[in-house]
Amino acid sequence: MSSHAQEIAKRMLDIIVSGAAMILLCPLLALIALSIRASMGHSVLFRQTRAGYRASPFTVLKFRTMSEACDSEGNLLPDPDRLTPLGSFLRRWSLDELPQLWNVFKGEMSLVGPRPLLMGYVEKYTREQARRHDVKPGLTGWAQLHGRQELLFSKRFEMDVWYVEHWSFLLDLKLIFTTLLRLHKLSAAGADSDVDKSDDLGVFALIRKQKKRDDSIFLP
Repeated sequence: MSSHAQEIAKRMLDIIVSGAAMILLCPLLALIALSIRASMGHSVLFRQTRAGYRASPFTVLKFRTMSEACDSEGNLLPDPDRLTPLGSFLRRWSLDELPQLWNVFKGEMSLVGPRPLLMGYVEKYTREQARRHDVKPGLTGWAQLHGRQELLFSKRFEMDVWYVEHWSFLLDLKLIFTTLLRLHKLSAAGADSDVDKSDDLGVFALIRKQKKRDDSIFLP
């Protein structure tokens, strides 16, 4: 299969799987949204600008997992203090990532690819690391299935570049199948909040300053 044909097949797979998943999971999505609204207020979606294909910014969607608890001066408490029991459960089973099926359906993401990171990382990449943006970001990927949070940032980026260099439609199918088999082991609890613990590239201080929240209403 030619490279162009594989790219078409990848996009078709993204559309079919994400579209079918959103339809089949509609009751679950509605239940999660209602649970978030009941426990945390009307804003149930978390929106954040991330770097996509060719490092172009796009808005990634997640279910909200944290409250708006503030200290006596009106400043938001640290992320771990605002993570709710429901939010912890959603992260543990990666259910907070389900709204990204819409990102995949729209073509901003793919089912498989490097995880989308905050825009602040872009200026810190080496030329080699920046190659991770030569493909669309994904829901799952090579690095996520080979260590995820246990990996140092530099190693994650190295694995992302490996995926870019070795990408094929068959590799995507293999990674999707492996993800489904290992879903119970893939926890998103700390995919962002624990990022400083594995930051060997000295970029987290910048990210902490740039990180902003933009919650929006999912249900009327």
